[in-house]
Amino acid sequence: MRISVYSGSFNPLHIGHLAIMQYLSSWEGTDWTYLVVSPQNPLKDATAAQSSRDRYRAALAALQRHPDLRVWLDDIELRMPPPSYTIRTLDILRRQEPGNTFTLVIGGDNLAGIRKWKEYRRILTEYGVAVYPRRGYDSQALRAELLSEDPSYRISLLDCPLVDISSTQIREGLSRGEDVQAWLM
Repeated sequence: MRISVYSGSFNPLHIGHLAIMQYLSSWEGTDWTYLVVSPQNPLKDATAAQSSRDRYRAALAALQRHPDLRVWLDDIELRMPPPSYTIRTLDILRRQEPGNTFTLVIGGDNLAGIRKWKEYRRILTEYGVAVYPRRGYDSQALRAELLSEDPSYRISLLDCPLVDISSTQIREGLSRGEDVQAWLM
């Protein structure tokens, strides 16, 4: 099977994440999506991170409200020793499920910073990435730039809807006492 690996903090899961998962559930490039809750992104500040187990439970509840999605919640990174490097996650999945192929799902913002990732070249050649649009990032230009570095990189651009909301905006709204329910998944 072709598995899309969609990982992140998901603090909290919101309608933008839902739109991506809905797209992936009908995308011809994948049979199934693994939603991977990351305990802590090594490139992000940990101070605002809600407990990874709490985020996992919230993701489980959100997915139960959307049984039509071809998405399976995976706690693989919660069981791994830190730090959480994507390449380690992908390698473990491949060892556990040798009959499956894995593609990492990332946003245009992550594509812009992928050279900071541990073993990014292996991610791009051995697994590949499927990139969803993010405001302020030209994914086509980023893809072209990376392919000029190495034409064997596997970078697919997803034509999914842009939902201009972020978990940070939701957390900031909550801290101001705003009703953010319409944005949550």
